[in-house]
Amino acid sequence: MYAVIRTGGKQYLVSPGEQLKIETTAHNDGAIEFADVLAVSHEEGKYESNLSGAKVLASVVKEGRGDKILVFKLKRKKQYKKMQGHRQNFVEVKINEILVNGKSFKA
Repeated sequence: MYAVIRTGGKQYLVSPGEQLKIETTAHNDGAIEFADVLAVSHEEGKYESNLSGAKVLASVVKEGRGDKILVFKLKRKKQYKKMQGHRQNFVEVKINEILVNGKSFKA
């Protein structure tokens, strides 16, 4: 059982019980609900045709910041160099339940 959800401009393949890191999103009391479900499959190769009201429920495990990446810009022969660091914020969530067409799939 898996679903494809869209959040933070990216798409994720999720299944119940799985943990993943996503971009920081608003949550209330550690619970997140993903309503933008693109596909749901009970078994391999077969997809649900009606996704109205489909949603994925998750809980927040932790929040944090990712590893630092360095952004280096250089224009050769012009004496221009610029170095900047960046750390992306993330939320680690655990997928609890997938709801589709009145059916519930839990871990």
